[in-house]
Parts: sequence; structure tokens; C-alpha cells
Amino acid sequence: MIKVESAFTTEIVEKDNLLVGPWRSPKQMLQAQTYDSHASIHDDATAQKLGFRGGTIEGPTHFSQFAPLGERIWGRAWFETGCLSAHYRNPVFEGEEVQAQIEKPKPGQTVCEIGMIKRDGTEILRGTASIDGDGSETALSRRLGELKPLTDPVILADIKVGMKTPRQAIKMDFDQNMGDLYPFSLADKLKVITEPSDGYYAQEYNPWGRAIIPMEMLSVLFQYRAREDRLPVRGPAVGLFADQEIRLLRGPLFPGETYWVEREVVALSGSKRTESMWVRSTVFDADDAVVATMLLNGASMKDSYANYEREHKALYG
Repeated sequence: MIKVESAFTTEIVEKDNLLVGPWRSPKQMLQAQTYDSHASIHDDATAQKLGFRGGTIEGPTHFSQFAPLGERIWGRAWFETGCLSAHYRNPVFEGEEVQAQIEKPKPGQTVCEIGMIKRDGTEILRGTASIDGDGSETALSRRLGELKPLTDPVILADIKVGMKTPRQAIKMDFDQNMGDLYPFSLADKLKVITEPSDGYYAQEYNPWGRAIIPMEMLSVLFQYRAREDRLPVRGPAVGLFADQEIRLLRGPLFPGETYWVEREVVALSGSKRTESMWVRSTVFDADDAVVATMLLNGASMKDSYANYEREHKALYG
């Protein structure tokens, strides 16, 4: 059995006070994504209408580049209680190279600052990586405490903090197409993942005796049935991930295993261009134990909602 300390062959170098991964070119896999019967920000034509160069690569794709860094620092604990908490700053397009960086920790340090940049220095994301803890030390925990309340909502006019959704069963098999939101399978992703690992495939390669789901694909698993929630978001409108945190409590999670997820709206915020709904997903195993959580800021683009101005006037004069 290969030890988890050698789960990745990724080259990591020390640079000043950072551990730095290699430059990678993540693949765009969401060109065919649809929701509410329309194309998404990951479709070239839709993205260009909203002022982007083309279809953006989904944020959690970048989480894979931090996995070897987290493993280097914390070993097996990274796969069991690891957390990535990130504020997305700028989009990445297919063909661009990005690099993951993490603060070099002091002995016993369990929370480290992270960042990702493009070749030209453009910041892609910033946040924290951590293990253990109660979740209060993460980048998005801090960010939630600093949010300005959403004023004059239109797309989210009918959403209230505290709204919850019924618990849903979710599962990810290797060859399972993950639906309109994620029109590909785990097997498809593993063919192009930026940081491959034998631990994602066969039981003999890790301490848990079975293949494990990469952290970036936990986002796909947790969102698999999100469109069935029927939270009263007005639309259609194009959305994007602005902030995201995935936190393992009793990890890792496994392909073929059934889990259950429930969601709660924990905050509303906004900007000149967007209205944001912050949703915390709580994931349970068959024993009803909480195994993971995800905090996701889904930001809806005001300009993409055809009725925005008319409804704003009707609501607020």
C-alpha cells in the first residue's frame, strides 16, 4: 500500500515564505452546462454577451492544485479534515496557466493563507487552507462577518436568510454523467485533472481501502440536485461562483457512496453588477453524521435578467 504522503507526484518548490506548485492549464468542461433551460457563464457566447472574453473555467477546478500543497503540510489529515476557503477574484479561460501558492506554516499551524495567480500576476483567488478547527478561522468565515446587507434586491427579492431545503440523496459513480449543471463524469474529470493521483482510482493506493473523490469534484457532488431545491430565485439569470468553501469533517468521501445534503441560505449580499445568495450545504452519511460542508456564494448577474429594471421600478419605485 502506498502511503498517503506520496499521493501526488506534483513538484512543489519553496519560494520566500511560500510553497508553490507548478504552472497548470486547467480544462474547461462546462461548455454544455445549462440551468433554467439556458446557457451559463461557461458558454462562450453567453459569457461574451456579459463582457467576458469567453466561457470561464469553473472556480472549484482550481481547488485540485492546492491538494498536493495541503498534503505536503498536513499529510493524511488533509484528506480527512481539510478545508479550502476562497474568494474568487478573476476568471480563468482555457489555455491560460495558473499557479497555486500557500503560506509556509510554522510547526503546528493549522490555517495557512493561499493564493493563485496567472503568468502576468493577475490574482485568481485568495483565501485559506486549513485542517481541523470549528470553521470559524477560515477566509469566508471572516468574509461573512464583513458583508454589507443586500439592498433593493430583485433577483433575490423573494429569498430570506434562514430558508432551508429538504434533505436530498446524492451519489457520484465513476461513469455517472452529473446532469445539466455538470455534463461530465468523474471518470471524464480524472482524465484531465491538473493533479492526478492513484488514490483517486484504486483501493490499494490509499489508507481508506477505496478510491476517493477529489475535492474539486465534491462541489459537483454537493450541487448535483441543487436545481431541485426550488428556492424562489427570479430568473432566468446567469450566475457565477464568487466565493466557495469546502470543508471535510469526516473525510474523505467516496465514489458510489450515497450521501444526503440539505441547504440553508445564510447571507445575502450584492455589488453593482450582482446579487449574491450565500448557501451552506451540510452533507450527511448513512449514519446521519455530518461528513462535510460547503459554503457557496452564487452571484447572479443583474444585466443577464431581462426584467431587472422593470421589476426594480415596480418593487422600489
